[in-house]
Amino acid sequence: MSFVPLDQLRSQSSLTPQPSISGRPRLPSWFKVNARTGPDYLEIKQTLEQLDLHTICEEARCPNRWECWNARTATFLILGDICTRRCHYCSVETGRPFPLDEAEPGRVAEAVRALGLRHAVVTSVNRDELPDGGASIFAETIRQTRRLNPTCTIEVLIPDFEGSAAALATVCAEKPDILNHNIETVARLFPSIRPQGKYQRSIELLARAKQHGPKTKSGLILGMGETLDEARAVMRDLRAVDCDIITIGQYLQPTRDHLPVARFYDPSEFALLKEEGLAMGFSHVESGPLVRSSYHAEQQVSSD
Repeated sequence: MSFVPLDQLRSQSSLTPQPSISGRPRLPSWFKVNARTGPDYLEIKQTLEQLDLHTICEEARCPNRWECWNARTATFLILGDICTRRCHYCSVETGRPFPLDEAEPGRVAEAVRALGLRHAVVTSVNRDELPDGGASIFAETIRQTRRLNPTCTIEVLIPDFEGSAAALATVCAEKPDILNHNIETVARLFPSIRPQGKYQRSIELLARAKQHGPKTKSGLILGMGETLDEARAVMRDLRAVDCDIITIGQYLQPTRDHLPVARFYDPSEFALLKEEGLAMGFSHVESGPLVRSSYHAEQQVSSD
């Protein structure tokens, strides 16, 4: 069993970024992952390649993909792998997307069946050039996944659809078990970090989603220049629209061209935010340095 630190074997315990030989900050000592490619990992990789599917696990360079794939969980990335937006923390490629692949929902459903998944998570790039932002493909993916896998629970992690209530209704009409939309950062940083998004638009989307009935969820990334009090304000805003689940994780700079890490939070601070989030009324709080929006997602379906 091999454990490797995420900054390519350079690791140093520190709450403030320290320069490394590459110019990127060294990571604290708790940033180590089990990079073991077991049989389940290899089966998922092979299945995705055979069905020509993308995952956010790979496109966003998720540090948990070894753990998750070895546990037979993966987050499907639909609507292609090229995003129409450029968020300064995200490693997904930005540019002009390819035409829609109408057969993609069926291949996702086939992958879920082939892998025997009990909980499927589906997300997408932003497709702002489409009239519905890709909502119809989300809906078709839910329908086909349910048809082939009637006992599998389904979570969708959707973009903001530029605030379109109709697009949101199209997705919610298929009754996903969890409707996730990540807020990502605090209100003050939104214009600089997510220039094509709007903080209040994301909050309002979650409010409208709740009116459609599904369990709602959002995610917050720390270490991009916010304060803990600002993070707490986001948590309160999410609870004000009855958001059920929140994930809180540490930002890691994917490349030198992306936003640098402003601060590494200590695991004890993540533990404190979890305690505070539960006290605010979230039914589930997944909080820790390596947490990402789909981390331990299956466990969150049954949270009260």
